[in-house]
Amino acid sequence: MKNELLHIGSLTIYGYGLMIALGILAAYFMMEYRSRKAHLPDTEVFGLVLTCAVSGLLGAKVLFLLTNLPDVIADPLFYLETFADGFVVYGGIIGGVLGGYIYTRARHLPFLPWFDLCMPSIAVAQGMGRIGCLLAGCCYGRHYEGPLHITFTASDFAPNGIPLYPTQIMSSLLNFAHALLLIGIARHKKWDGQVGASYLVFYSTGRFLMEFLRGDLERGFLGRLSTSQVIAIFILAAGAAMLMLGSREKRSGV
Repeated sequence: MKNELLHIGSLTIYGYGLMIALGILAAYFMMEYRSRKAHLPDTEVFGLVLTCAVSGLLGAKVLFLLTNLPDVIADPLFYLETFADGFVVYGGIIGGVLGGYIYTRARHLPFLPWFDLCMPSIAVAQGMGRIGCLLAGCCYGRHYEGPLHITFTASDFAPNGIPLYPTQIMSSLLNFAHALLLIGIARHKKWDGQVGASYLVFYSTGRFLMEFLRGDLERGFLGRLSTSQVIAIFILAAGAAMLMLGSREKRSGV
């Protein structure tokens, strides 16, 4: 695992940033390809992806700062100087969905079909982003000496020389499997919003359980639950409510 992949003069290519960029590109090409099959105008894909990427990154940074608010207040200059580091995935999801909603409303497009189109691509981007986490050593697991553990030797984030749960690899594989599942649902969906709602349910459930294996403590805690687990409960409830409402409207013929 190595975060600094390549040096070109004074320019450093970081594994985390590279995987985030590749994830966004993969999401874009995947959406462009699938938009034609969904009979949605592919000319809108670039603007939507760009809007969601910017709003998602801002949301991820804002939630990271809120999670670390006492430290930010104590030393704001440190967080300004390291603004490119530290993001929370849930903030990215919330910011990205909000940005997508604003974009579709501004362009007079139906939100739910585009929401369904986006979410399998988001799962792929998240899977690639977790590979970046592995390279950087962030989002690491708890101490674990069982089969398939991983040990970092030169990480600035994870404890070095200690066997850990491979949470980054596990999360990446789950995200890719999630994307395939959502594509399957999209092929047989009964109503607009079903794929997006399924994403919220599946991702929040997986993330809630994965948090028990995480070892990085800077995520913040509310009681015995991490901040991400608390958010997961609300996201799960929202997704389940969407599924029940959509299913009810489909049965009633609305």
